[in-house]
Amino acid sequence: MSEHHLILGETVDFITGETIKDTHDERYRQKTARFLVEKKGYLKTDINPRQELRISIDGNITVIRIDFAVTVEEKTFMVIRYGPGSLVTRERPSVAAARLLEPYQIPVTVVTNGEDAEILDTISGKVIAHGFDAIPSKKEGIERMSAMEFYTISEKQSEREARILYAFDIVGSCECKDCG
Repeated sequence: MSEHHLILGETVDFITGETIKDTHDERYRQKTARFLVEKKGYLKTDINPRQELRISIDGNITVIRIDFAVTVEEKTFMVIRYGPGSLVTRERPSVAAARLLEPYQIPVTVVTNGEDAEILDTISGKVIAHGFDAIPSKKEGIERMSAMEFYTISEKQSEREARILYAFDIVGSCECKDCG
């Protein structure tokens, strides 16, 4: 057992087939992955788990983990970030991550605690829907892609978003290797 994570053994990642640590948090991530494939019609190859986002703030380089980056028609369409507890506290850093992960703002941001979900419009940062069932399906994603704009952000805004992400996800967060 690490400093505060109960390691329940090992499990096989639903998307990649890799053997990973089995924790309560990981069980929620695996539940979400299955939901995306079995209920929302995504292929496993549409979902990139544990995507890494490198940010640099005042010479400090860190890696933020994006639980799932979901592609539709070869573009990242949606990011999903998991965290236990309150969803509202996860909204702003998750939107920041969706604005930084690609050279464009990823249009849909989802925050989940494994039991509930909020879907946000990345451009406005506003919650547009609630609940797992409201997560866009692959079919809905394909239908929406033609009407979506994939905006870039300025260098100045990129720096602000990185600072927000750093403040929420790194400063004062757990430093154990399992939270990484």
